[in-house]
Amino acid sequence: MDEQADMKVRAEPQPAGAKLWVALHVVGTALFVLIVASRVLAASHETAPGAFAAHCFSPLLTAETAAERLAPARIDFYDLRPFRAGTPVSEPNGRPVTPGTDRRCEVAFDGEHVEAGTHAVRGGLQNEGIVAEAAVPTGFPTQNGAEFVAARYLNPNRIAVVQVGMRPGPDGIETFINVERLEPSEDQN
Repeated sequence: MDEQADMKVRAEPQPAGAKLWVALHVVGTALFVLIVASRVLAASHETAPGAFAAHCFSPLLTAETAAERLAPARIDFYDLRPFRAGTPVSEPNGRPVTPGTDRRCEVAFDGEHVEAGTHAVRGGLQNEGIVAEAAVPTGFPTQNGAEFVAARYLNPNRIAVVQVGMRPGPDGIETFINVERLEPSEDQN
């Protein structure tokens, strides 16, 4: 008998206030997720160009420090000839190595922000004193979607090529900002 009474109590409809509470809880959780996601996206397109300019031109950047300093942007980094002796080689963690290069630092983030990316690249090059223009080497692969491509001498023997553009990304259009350091060539020595 007690068992049947217990089943009846559990089968009774919930009060209207409980349904409202559940609905508010679901809406509140969805709103929280939306706010957090939008803050991550905003932080990425608001901070990634500046983080790129502040860190990607530094010869001391490693894969580990790139992951720390360039987040939350998507990062593609390698350094096959680290600046400091004893620093481990940073193997490619994205696309294969571009032939003729020994270092890449790239950030990518959602949205169409080429102007902000180009502005950050120009400012970063200026701040680092990398101002001597060079020709983009013949045969250097320009990325699909690149809208800004420039080359600068890092020193008399080394050239870096920077590219800023847009391409399809995991969540729609993404902006990429890329710098690749070329290996010294015979005519640069």
